[in-house]
Order: sequence, then C-alpha cells, then structure tokens
Amino acid sequence: MSIGRRAWIVFGFVLVVTFVFDQGSKAWANTLPLHERQVVVEGYWDWQLAKNPGAAFSSFVGGTGLQILLGVVAVIALIVIGVMASRTRDEQRLTRLGLAMVAGGALGNLVDRIRDGAVTDFIRWHWHEHDWPIFNVADAALLVGAVLLLVDGVRNSPRWKGRGMVRA
Repeated sequence: MSIGRRAWIVFGFVLVVTFVFDQGSKAWANTLPLHERQVVVEGYWDWQLAKNPGAAFSSFVGGTGLQILLGVVAVIALIVIGVMASRTRDEQRLTRLGLAMVAGGALGNLVDRIRDGAVTDFIRWHWHEHDWPIFNVADAALLVGAVLLLVDGVRNSPRWKGRGMVRA
C-alpha cells in the first residue's frame, strides 16, 4: 500500500524543514569560538561549538574509515526510512512525522560528515556542574522522531488496544 500524494508532501516538508533548521543553526554555530562556553541560561544551558568526528555523543572517534562507515550507514538508514514511510497507511501520520524527523536529522548530520569530516555540535545542557553530551538540532530531531515512533508503536499495539485504551 502506498501513501497518498498529500502524505508525501507533508513527509517531505517536515524532512526539509528539519534539515534546513539544522543546517542553518550549524552555520550560525560555526561563528562561535571553538570549545568556548557562552551562557544562555546560567547553570543549565550554554552554546559550545564542538566538532564530533565520531558517532553519537563523540563515541567511536576514528579516522576516515569511520567517517565513510557512518556515511554509508546514514545513506542506508535514509533509504530504509523512505521505504518504511512508503509502506505506512494514510492514517499513520505520527509514524510518518517521526520518520521524517529522523530522516531530516540523519541527513543533516550526513551532510556535515561529507562536507566537514565531522558533525557540528553546539548545544550544551547541564545541571550546574553535571554536563550532558553536546548535541545539535539534527540530534534533537532524531530523538524526537524516535520517541514519536515509539509512542505510535505502543499506541497502536494490540496489547494497548486490548486494554480499552484506543485513541478517539
């Protein structure tokens, strides 16, 4: 079953908006001094430009081979997401929204890897002295998209529906 034209337009729109917002925010972030914290909300939120040559949260830092591997994984993921989106039913809006956000985030980070050899991160959240990993808009879109997919999966599971918790 294939989704309708309107559903593809919405999917594409969300993907493009996510990608453009990510790349625009990274262009701005690249004007910040590297590794220097700039306070946004004292004790909680800073801007801090960092270049991440590894995988998520600067894990698996490696050379060119890793960049190629991560790029190939991202391209495969984008293809799989496109196939998954094409197989959704028209009423599965939340699933398509989640897939579009994941695709937009994956594309944003893929473009960074191809262009710069590293992903631009710049959002630093912390609780006073406890720091969380630096991230970017693409990472946030990936997370929100994954949560939407999880919520929709749980909401549409037979077990959830069997308890009389069907959405209206």
